Amino acid sequence: MAESASAHLERIADKWTLMIVDVLANEPVRFNALVELVDGVSPRVLAVRLRALERDGLVTRTMSPAFPPRVSYELTSLGSTLIEPVRGLSRWLNDHVAEIDDARRAYDRHK
Repeated sequence: MAESASAHLERIADKWTLMIVDVLANEPVRFNALVELVDGVSPRVLAVRLRALERDGLVTRTMSPAFPPRVSYELTSLGSTLIEPVRGLSRWLNDHVAEIDDARRAYDRHK
């Protein structure tokens, strides 16, 4: 049974997914580097989110034959189609964060 579009949107619009896509936009990145580059994510949450993105066909996982094994992640061609929308959303947020903060302060003053 196919999932609803809203279930897919919930997973893709998740803050961790958006941050992961932005970090992986330019090149493959190793897991430990992703933990450092995705601000605030725990290794466990990152691992769960990466597995979900791999299942959805947005990310590939590559293990290199070394000791210890080196695991890196990169966007698939489908995942790469998210780069522009994710960066557009990020630009919009950066352009309007002050307005959002002002609105929140005004709202909170009246509550």
